[in-house]
Amino acid sequence: MEREKEKYMHLLAKEYPTRQAACREIINLNAILNLPKGTEHFMSDLHGEYEAFCHIINNCSGVIKEKVERIFAERLSPQERCGLCTLIYYPTEKLNALKEQGNLVEDWYRVNLQYLIAVAKDVSSKYTRSKVRKAMPEEFSYIIDELLHMQVDEDNNQIEYHRQIIDTIIHIRAAEEFIIALAELIKRLAVDHLHIVGDIYDRGAHPEKIMDLLMQYHSLDIQWGNHDVLWMGAAAGIPSCVATVVRNNIRYHNIQVLESGYGISLRTLVVFAGRHYHDADVMEAAQQAISVILFKLEGQLIDRHPEYQMDDRKMLEKINYDRGTVTIEGREYPLNRQDFPTVDRQQPYKLTEEEEEALSDLCQSFLNSEKLHRHVQFLCDKGGMYRQFNGNLLYHGCIPLDAEGNFEGIRLGDKVYKGKEYLDYADEAVRRVCLSEAVESERDFIFYLWAGQNSPLSGRKIKTFERMYLDDKEITVEKRNPYYDYYSKEYICNMILREFGLFSEMSHIINGHTPVKVSKGEVPVRANGKLIIIDGGFCKAYHKETGIAGYTLIYNSHGMRLNAHKPFESIKKVLEENKDIESSTDIFETEEKRIRVRDTDIGKTIKEQIDDLQMMLSDKK
Repeated sequence: MEREKEKYMHLLAKEYPTRQAACREIINLNAILNLPKGTEHFMSDLHGEYEAFCHIINNCSGVIKEKVERIFAERLSPQERCGLCTLIYYPTEKLNALKEQGNLVEDWYRVNLQYLIAVAKDVSSKYTRSKVRKAMPEEFSYIIDELLHMQVDEDNNQIEYHRQIIDTIIHIRAAEEFIIALAELIKRLAVDHLHIVGDIYDRGAHPEKIMDLLMQYHSLDIQWGNHDVLWMGAAAGIPSCVATVVRNNIRYHNIQVLESGYGISLRTLVVFAGRHYHDADVMEAAQQAISVILFKLEGQLIDRHPEYQMDDRKMLEKINYDRGTVTIEGREYPLNRQDFPTVDRQQPYKLTEEEEEALSDLCQSFLNSEKLHRHVQFLCDKGGMYRQFNGNLLYHGCIPLDAEGNFEGIRLGDKVYKGKEYLDYADEAVRRVCLSEAVESERDFIFYLWAGQNSPLSGRKIKTFERMYLDDKEITVEKRNPYYDYYSKEYICNMILREFGLFSEMSHIINGHTPVKVSKGEVPVRANGKLIIIDGGFCKAYHKETGIAGYTLIYNSHGMRLNAHKPFESIKKVLEENKDIESSTDIFETEEKRIRVRDTDIGKTIKEQIDDLQMMLSDKK
């Protein structure tokens, strides 16, 4: 350890060879510590809703609108302020629309450039000049830097200099490029870091577009959701995950994400389904075919892993094929369909040769999708089962508990995994699968993470078969892990936070996964402020149930606030009518003293750097 410290100090001395260089860096770092904390933006359960996600990313959950309102409250009308916001959100599209209307004249350029500079000045004020410069597009960085740091003097020299720069930009026909550059800089600086608290995939039409957008984002982390890990398993060619992903997307009428988004062919499955499920249309037949394949794979997997305690999920052996019924927990239920042409009653979980062929073809398609593998690699690089960030604990699903509120887990081999250790094991297993280094039991475990009642990502007893084949709604209710009975209690949240080494009174659990049913009186902030649930239902299918279209969380230097969003109409509507997404804000935690960089995780690192530099200086004496 001492040797490592010695080597580090040697490298540090090379980077700062003189006393003056080290002193300069100490002064700079101390100044940074006193800047306001950067804005964190939290989103969860995006579920492929690309347009809504794109808009909330562009408006930074209302941060930009808030700044425009404050800066121009006395100078611009409400409609003008909305127009300026739209220009910042979608500069290229807005400029094209104005061009078609013949409204792009010199005076418009001049006025709006001034407005954008004013907003850019405001959002850049909490950062060092160096950091702002690095965020600028390279081709305009010098000019933007000059415009942002204009100083008023008694002879108005700087004002005249500033005016001349803008006139020249307009004269050489670079105004549109410059506006786009300023708009992107504003959005880049409005949010310092983005957190995605799980479930990018499934239900909505374009998770692949969301992934493309995230890969361009300047600073983010991802907490994997159950749907994300399912896709990661499918990308690794795990048959049960492949079958589930295909089934889900057929069911959600989203086969375009498979075929167009990722180049995954369903042809072999569709041809096979057409031969055996004659009374259904093409996609219904495909859904039935892949569902039966999935139930067979589930049965095989459950037999391999009695430790999963999922015997009740082996449904094909519970069917009375003559009576058209299934027996669950001693009660007989009528099936609403009786098409099981490929099930051998003696060996119900054995795949037929045709099923093997269709499944193999699907698995190969997932393995060969270059775009999917790029996205999965990004999920691995930026993601994990949980994240500790600035004193908060972020995870998608749950920390499994037993009926008494104690940590519950799973026995794998000779060891029982609970609490933080359980999530760490799951994290490592997922990564090994993505790196093609996993053993078969770890590959099977990915499916357990998707479907297990004591899975930290699922936390409920999934009833795929019941929901598909039974009309009795009572039997389709999915029993949840006791975590969801306890997580509104402050002492439970404190127990979980302590398990992860978080003891501060200001620490929170930030949780996704379970939509908050606002229409039924549920609230997102629970356990005396210790728990914040930010799944408000981005997915359109949830809107009737929740009453809103998603929560997002903002954590800045002044405290925390939740935004509840109404359903987003369309980007086209925004451009035509300057109509922003309707949101209501709940500022539920305000700091007495403004939070500074010194109070953050980055601040701790900077303080360590300062201590090391001071030690190096004392050694130089």
